[in-house]
Amino acid sequence: MDIIQTAVEGFAVVFEPQNLLFCLLGVTVGMLIGVLPGLGSAATISILLPITYSVDPTTAVIMLAGIFYGAQYGGTITSVLLQLPGEASSVVTAIDGYKMARQGRAGSALGIAAIGSFAGGTVAILGLTVVAPLVAGFALKFGPPEYTVLALLGILLVASLGNGSALKNAAAAALGLLLATVGRDPLLGANRFTFGSDQLADGFDFVIIAMGLFGVGELLYNLEHRARPQPAIPSFGRALPTRADVKESRGAIARGSAIGFFLGVLPGGGAAMSSLVSYAVEKRTSKTPERFGRGAIEGVAGPETANNAAATSSFIPLLTLGVPANATMAVLFGALLLQGITPGPLLMSEHPDVFWGVVNSMYIGNIFLLILSIPLIGVFVKILKVRTDVLAGLTVLIAMVGVYTVRNNAFDMLVVVGFGVLGYLMKKLGFEPGPLVLAFVLGGLLETSFRQSMRMFGGDATTFFTRPISGVLLALVFLLVVVLPVVRALRARRAGAPADTADTVTVGR
Repeated sequence: MDIIQTAVEGFAVVFEPQNLLFCLLGVTVGMLIGVLPGLGSAATISILLPITYSVDPTTAVIMLAGIFYGAQYGGTITSVLLQLPGEASSVVTAIDGYKMARQGRAGSALGIAAIGSFAGGTVAILGLTVVAPLVAGFALKFGPPEYTVLALLGILLVASLGNGSALKNAAAAALGLLLATVGRDPLLGANRFTFGSDQLADGFDFVIIAMGLFGVGELLYNLEHRARPQPAIPSFGRALPTRADVKESRGAIARGSAIGFFLGVLPGGGAAMSSLVSYAVEKRTSKTPERFGRGAIEGVAGPETANNAAATSSFIPLLTLGVPANATMAVLFGALLLQGITPGPLLMSEHPDVFWGVVNSMYIGNIFLLILSIPLIGVFVKILKVRTDVLAGLTVLIAMVGVYTVRNNAFDMLVVVGFGVLGYLMKKLGFEPGPLVLAFVLGGLLETSFRQSMRMFGGDATTFFTRPISGVLLALVFLLVVVLPVVRALRARRAGAPADTADTVTVGR
């Protein structure tokens, strides 16, 4: 009862005029930062840290938290309209969101993303309020072996993304894993695959790969086909999703909320893993999986709901255990320390105003975000009415500025062009760039966790099967790799169809 009373009293903290103002400021800045790929929420929060020295600790953290979850929706805008995912969590959204935009359904895509983001964030806040200590305690049981199998499971799910055969998707994912090994060895510090270049010592940045493959690669492919007659983009009759769109997306939003909440708690999982798992679940549970990769609204609703739910639930280990779940949480951890507040089990009792003020501010922040985003959808979709040559130049400009702001390095601008050429070749040969990018994101987690696990086990890999959580996850991997393909083959044989059709999505001509 005391917790419920304290939680309710936390709203009194949020509704103080200063806290409301900074909450609105935070989500607004976050949404703008999400629209500009490259800078990212972690870097923005780091830049704005000096501003927080002169304000109340609760007010400061409310603003910084708003920047974090506000950026999740902001990244959706460029992913849908320009196929430029500035964050790993937006890569999956670009698959169907961009196709919807080219079909004249950008308003529906952005609208359902806003609704899903609000729903996912709200569900995660309720979970944060009610079951934070319980879920955070479960997250502590995840060690390197569990993260190894979790990353492996995510990479296997990557093969279900996009159109084309699963074999091509797996090949693209393998290339992404290879690219993840470029740079310093995470355990030994030795350079790998750098070819003597100091510029590659830190490896490739996600933004460079995503901008090159999606943005520049798409641009080069469109330039090649410029001389051919192009289908006109339909006019935008609505700037909001229809009732049918909302009805079609209800299940995806519900499942995305649950997936995002639980995976967001896990360090290393977060928004990127949540959006990937959500997309894979929606495609596998759909009665018409062939629509995915060609403009399925569930392919936007599920991942967008999941990544916002994950962004919110990642506060659970930070506030209750003092364990940052990702880079942005690490910056927020530092911000709290600078204010003389130590996150952890005693935060709720020693600083209830900070804990419940931040938690309850997320309710208000999500409402602010919905109010800001819905009216602006009509403005956003007008970007696609800009002439193709102007839009192409704008795309390159955003990509190059975004890439340069990551490390202030002109070499990265050359690398993004190289990945643009790779993206163009992949598109011509029928390979999807999404699996490559997501496998790259998961590759670092997989390698580091696996090597740490083998050191823990003294080289005995069978221990993966004896640990309860990793054993259950490995059973799920076995289900995906062995059992489900056999079931599909048996069903195809009974239906009189070739068994291998299950691995290929037929694309309409």
